[in-house]
Parts: sequence; structure tokens; C-alpha cells
Amino acid sequence: MSQPIVQTFGVTKIYRSGQLESPALQGVTFQVKSGEFSAIVGPSGSGKTTLLNLIGALDVPTEGRVQVLGHDIETLSKRQRSDLRLHSLGFVFQAYNLIPVLTARENVEFVLELQGVKRDRRSRAQALLDQVGLAEFAERRPNQLSGGQQQRVAVARAVASNPQLVLADEPTANLDGENAELLLELMKTLNEQQGITFLFSTHDARVVAHARRVITLVDGRIDRDEQR
Repeated sequence: MSQPIVQTFGVTKIYRSGQLESPALQGVTFQVKSGEFSAIVGPSGSGKTTLLNLIGALDVPTEGRVQVLGHDIETLSKRQRSDLRLHSLGFVFQAYNLIPVLTARENVEFVLELQGVKRDRRSRAQALLDQVGLAEFAERRPNQLSGGQQQRVAVARAVASNPQLVLADEPTANLDGENAELLLELMKTLNEQQGITFLFSTHDARVVAHARRVITLVDGRIDRDEQR
């Protein structure tokens, strides 16, 4: 049986502004096992992105524990959290977040450079672009690519570090139906063939239709957890 690679224990996250407190998550406990293709869904303000940010070591909980790949996130230093993100996690964002002055290949290669990879960076980046169907666009900058192409570059970049877990925050929000479907099929292939775990934050029914597990958040709490 697959082992949990993410576990949360009574996680609460409260944002404070002066005397005002805004709870984003309230006592969330769940786990994600290796190899899952799962989606966190819920209305705007339900806590989806907050939960993904905690799992991605981009933030720490106000109360409770978040454990990723055996590490308690809140006990790690900023440097240790950064190393965890760089070497074990991949990220795909709604806004693509590509570096505009770099080509598609250079955007993918940049992750390998940050990891300290010195050999075959260019060929590895090129192979990843080939894998996502963009080999011929390797030398184009983001503004020379369509939205769907940019998001596929973002996926290639996310998996460049051979992560165990990819976190995707609303990855299809800016894509039309055809490109969204292409992207989701690509990520399913990576999941099935390479065993990469995917966890989405989404309100997109297209993503939900592909997910094998759907976790519904309402007002910062888990309302439903359904296996497909």
C-alpha cells in the first residue's frame, strides 16, 4: 500500500491584520499517498490555496502540523524549506510564472541550475520539452507562446527536478477547453508513467472530472473526501 507523503494534523491558519482575524483553515486533518492524482475543491475563500501553500512549504500553520515527505514543515528553517521545495516538490501556477527574458528551454534548465546540476542541463531540459510536446518551441520566449504552451513549459519546469509531489494551483484557469484537456492528459501521463503525485487546487470542473480523489473544503474545513 502506498505510504502517505503528505499529512496534516488539525491544521489551522489565521491571517491577522491589526485586530482583525480571518481564519482560512480550521482543524484540517487529511493525508495524500504516493501516486495520487487528487483535487482540492471548494468555493472562493474556502482555503484551497492556503492549504496548498502550507503543503508546499511556502507558509506555516498557525496551529497544527503539516508533514511533507517525513518533514514537519513548521520545524524547518527557511533554508530547509527552500531546499525541500527545490529538490522534492514541483509547482504549477495559474499565471504560469515563467521568467520572461528566458526561452522555454532556459526556463526549464533554470531549475536544474539551481539544483547544482552541471552536466547535460541543456539536453535534459530539451528532453523535458519534447516530453510535453514543445521541442520545436524551445528557443521561444514566453511572450511568443500561447497560454497552453506556456503552461506546458511550466509543467516541464515543475518535473525537471524529479519531484515526488507536484502542487498545481488553478493550472487550467486561463486555458480554453482544448488546451485544458491537453494539459490534464499530460499530467495524468506523468502521474501514471513516472509515479509523480499530483495535488490540485481548483474550482474547474474539467480538473475535477480527471481527479481520482476529490477533497471539498467549505469555510476552511473538509466537507467531503471522495475516492473515484
